[in-house]
Amino acid sequence: MKKGKGMKFVGDSRIKADSEPFIPKDYSEYPGRTEAFWPNFLLKEWLVGAVFLVGFLCLTIAHPSPLEGLADPTSSTYIPLPDWYFLFLYQLLKYNYASGPFVLFGILILPGLAFGGLLLAPFLDKGPGRRPPQRPIAVAMMILALAACSWLTYESVAHVDWEARAEANKPIPPGEKVEINTDDPGYEVFKNSCASCHGAELEGGGAAPSLIGIEQTPEEIADIAKNGIGSMPPGVFKGSDQELKQLVDFIASVNGEAK
Repeated sequence: MKKGKGMKFVGDSRIKADSEPFIPKDYSEYPGRTEAFWPNFLLKEWLVGAVFLVGFLCLTIAHPSPLEGLADPTSSTYIPLPDWYFLFLYQLLKYNYASGPFVLFGILILPGLAFGGLLLAPFLDKGPGRRPPQRPIAVAMMILALAACSWLTYESVAHVDWEARAEANKPIPPGEKVEINTDDPGYEVFKNSCASCHGAELEGGGAAPSLIGIEQTPEEIADIAKNGIGSMPPGVFKGSDQELKQLVDFIASVNGEAK
């Protein structure tokens, strides 16, 4: 028999008192600790993590990220963007004080100070309490970091038309890839006027969409070539009317084969 706190009674001395299942210690006398880390607290952490993981997987299944076309090193119009969790740094480098001659300040000093401050937060605020009002320094630094990352990410996303970008850069399905007749007189016109943006095989690239599988009529193609559309400014095509007709006939013939 043990006296005092946690008293145990054993009826038979041949039976060990510690043969019972694991029972966490009573932490009521320890300030700031109300339960055992293993298995109580850790099990709760695992359950919360599993819920978020399942929710994230469901989100990726319901809204998969759009695929883009193959990388084309010859295209100078493609504007690469980082993954969503680095968009706040991408937006930071757009400001004058973090770009150009101050780019070193934007890529090293500012992020270094921000992440270094978060690492030092537990050492700057050593209060014994666990509630936010009892940890003012650590809580303020975390709120400031979350607000800055959220705002910079929003500013970066708000100025990008993601659907149009995905549509312009989507990969060409194998069934729509056709052989290009390079002997067609319209191909020479296309190569001199349009290939730098739309690709040598009309596959598109960057801000310029693919010209394979389009639904525009020859008249609409001619109008777009002269007057532009969307991000394509007017006056890009500077050829003669005969060259314009050759260009339109060439694009129409390619799409006739694609269908």
